[in-house]
Formats: sequence, C-alpha cells, structure tokens
Amino acid sequence: MTIIIQSQEKPPIHSFSPIQQDIYRALDSSPQQFFYDSAFVFEFELLLREKLIQAAYQLHESKAEFAPFDVSRFNPQIWTKTKYGYVLKPYILPSDAIRDVFHNSHLYAFECSTAIVLLFYKSVLDSISISRFNTLFQGLLVWDWNYDQDLGIDTRIGRDFIPGDVVYFYNPDFEHPIWTGENAVYLGNDRYFGHGVGLESERGMIEALNTLRKPGATQDAYLISQHSRLSYKYLSQFARRVPHQNYDSSIFQLL
Repeated sequence: MTIIIQSQEKPPIHSFSPIQQDIYRALDSSPQQFFYDSAFVFEFELLLREKLIQAAYQLHESKAEFAPFDVSRFNPQIWTKTKYGYVLKPYILPSDAIRDVFHNSHLYAFECSTAIVLLFYKSVLDSISISRFNTLFQGLLVWDWNYDQDLGIDTRIGRDFIPGDVVYFYNPDFEHPIWTGENAVYLGNDRYFGHGVGLESERGMIEALNTLRKPGATQDAYLISQHSRLSYKYLSQFARRVPHQNYDSSIFQLL
C-alpha cells in the first residue's frame, strides 16, 4: 500500500472514473509512498491528472501546429508577441486566453515545451475555481518553460511514471535544435503525447525522434529518468468542487 491518507481510509476505487481508476492503481502500486492530508487532496490529484490527460487528447485532435519561435503563432487578438514569448493582453482574462488555444487552435503554432505549459494551465483551469484561476495567473507570459510559479511544477528523478506525469525524450544527435528532445504527457499503458510527434508508445517516440537526427548520427533518442508534476496539494485549496462524503460515482459536486 503506497497511498496513505492521514487519519482516513482510502476511498473505494470503483467510485472513480475509468481514467482516475488507472491513476489510482498506478499510485497504489508505485514503489514510492504518497502521503495526503485528506481524501479531498487525493481525489483532487486524481481529478487534475485526469484533466491533464484529457487536455492532451484535445490538443492532439486540435489544429494547433508545431513551430519554432520565429514562425510561431498565437491569436493576436489575445496575445502580444515579445522577444521572451507571448504576453496576455491586459484586458483579456487568463481563463479566456487558455480556452482560446483549444477553441481557436488553427490560430496557434508552438513547440512541445510551450504545449506542456499550456496543457498544465488547461488542466488547472478545468479543476479549480475560475475566479481563482484568473487571480492566480494574471499577466501570463507563455513560451518554452516560462510559467507562473503558482503551478508549482515539481521535477524529480526516476522512471516510476504515473499517468498525468510529464516526461522527456532526449535526442542527443539532433539535426535542428528544436528537436533536441520531446516533452510528453504520460497517458498510461505505454502511451505518450508530445506536440509535434503525436500519440506514440515509448518505442514510437524514440523512432520518431531518430528520424530527426543529423546525418551520420549514432546515438538513439531515449526516455530520460525524470518526470514533472503539478503541486496538487497547493492547488487543491482553489478547487471549484468539494468531495462527496459517500464517495459515489461522481466524486465532486459543485460548490
């Protein structure tokens, strides 16, 4: 047993959605121990990880293109391009800006690390109070790994990946710097999503990156022993929902 909830029993796994059940099993079978102050924080982590996975599928199905910064695009009615990235216009709500990436995806083109940050924002937006989201993430600057510290992204060493973790495939013999590697969301069951490559297995990601190496390359791309996660405990205080006490099939109800 690796899920430990202070002074409470674990909620029954059957009360969660199929994706959340997969996450639950991965947490519970991990060699790591996961400590939670309450069942609420545990349930919030399941929800937020699920929202990240769903957002990854949404981006995969969208019309957003892959592009380096010099030919990148963001909706000019919402974002201003600077030398550091795209800055939110002062009269636009952060929640509207993040939704626009998915609703008007044909207006966007960016690389994989920017995609991950946008997916983090989308998953948080879908999990916490909209008013709190707009308060926490004012003045967004988006490009590469620029992100607001309230996301609380934590990167750790190890390959004990949980669905909803973000991982990195390194391509040491890249031809173009934009293909130094691929940031990807681990979806579970040996499935990954990386913007620019798409949905692939671990082997599929490596083979795709191997086609983007310099002539005469000898080193294969590989998945490094590292994963990044949001700060679930911190973000749970802004949740738009509260858990049912009886752990029925819908773990959260609207405030």
